[in-house]
Amino acid sequence: MKDMLKVFKALSDATRLRLVLLLMERDLCVCELVFILKMEQSRISHQLRVLRDADLVEDVREGRWMIYRIPGDGRGFLEAILEGELKFRFGVSPEIQADSQRLEACIKENIRAKACAVSGSDARR
Repeated sequence: MKDMLKVFKALSDATRLRLVLLLMERDLCVCELVFILKMEQSRISHQLRVLRDADLVEDVREGRWMIYRIPGDGRGFLEAILEGELKFRFGVSPEIQADSQRLEACIKENIRAKACAVSGSDARR
């Protein structure tokens, strides 16, 4: 019961929910999340830590980047939670639609290579 409460508590914050929805689409580094969400790196890192503590997100080092992703065993669980009416409501949410558009721009502009290269090899990225 405690584990389930931890998960739902982690998903009860709008920023964390947005992060999970983005990470369900693709693995991302912090600089990409900063670009997409238009938030400070420290705020995003804090929210990622909460999601990691709830075992909803994991980080993996790829070269100089820390890449955040939904772990394989958690993906099916999250998909089940976020199906049906919730999935429909996310699709019509202006914030989620804007996040999706900025995710596409992030990929097109190769923000990981551009933004992260400028900021150096910060271990949190």
